[in-house]
Amino acid sequence: MTTTPTIVLIHGAFADGASWAPVTRRLLDKGHTVLVPPVPNRSLIGDSAYIRSFVEQIEGPVLLAGHSYGGAVITVAGVAENVVGLVYVAGYALEEGESLGELQGRFPDSDLAANLVYSPFPIEGAEPGTDVSVNIKTFHEIFAAGITQEEAEVLAVSQRPLAAAAFGEAAPVAAWKTKPGWGIVSRDDHTINPDVERFGYERAGLRKVVEIDAPHLAMIAKPAEVVAVIEEALSEVTSPQEAPSAGAQS
Repeated sequence: MTTTPTIVLIHGAFADGASWAPVTRRLLDKGHTVLVPPVPNRSLIGDSAYIRSFVEQIEGPVLLAGHSYGGAVITVAGVAENVVGLVYVAGYALEEGESLGELQGRFPDSDLAANLVYSPFPIEGAEPGTDVSVNIKTFHEIFAAGITQEEAEVLAVSQRPLAAAAFGEAAPVAAWKTKPGWGIVSRDDHTINPDVERFGYERAGLRKVVEIDAPHLAMIAKPAEVVAVIEEALSEVTSPQEAPSAGAQS
């Protein structure tokens, strides 16, 4: 008998759980247990605390997979005791004490930087915050290349912004220091410079890194390849379950 982990898929900025839909469908069809929680996208610390709480309420082991900003979230939330592995999909693998801005600042900007929109949002009892989203007019080219125009239009008008404060928050921990990890680099990424992905994965010493000819939304454009990496990670972190002893009462 084995204890198979629950697969928890974490979306990134400018997207929501629907960005994982093609992967989710395939994993469910294969009989896996999958959960896709919403990420508030308000702050790295707050988002990670929310996902960690979500994960810790799951019975049994968990394999965390994070896309884009979701990679930063699993880097912090992944220290939860029942997390047994991390999968980064075109994601940020932060070092302890490092912010998204600091990691990105090591490399030339991607095309995303010139196509962001900043909007104020109210915060009770405090100065207004700033939401960051992708320009709807360039969303397909910058964020959703590789999928149909019709699908990109829907994603563009339903994107979940990321609060600007999240870019400057330092990761208090780095789960990859104690948990095995796998990574996917999207070679055709116009949202994150692929070298940012490569650098973070190499520094983290991930067990395996796969490069695919995919845009930023690899989960939609190349779901089979993403599923293959998740299932490989799943097989490696699935541990045998001890059988009851001969004297155990039934």
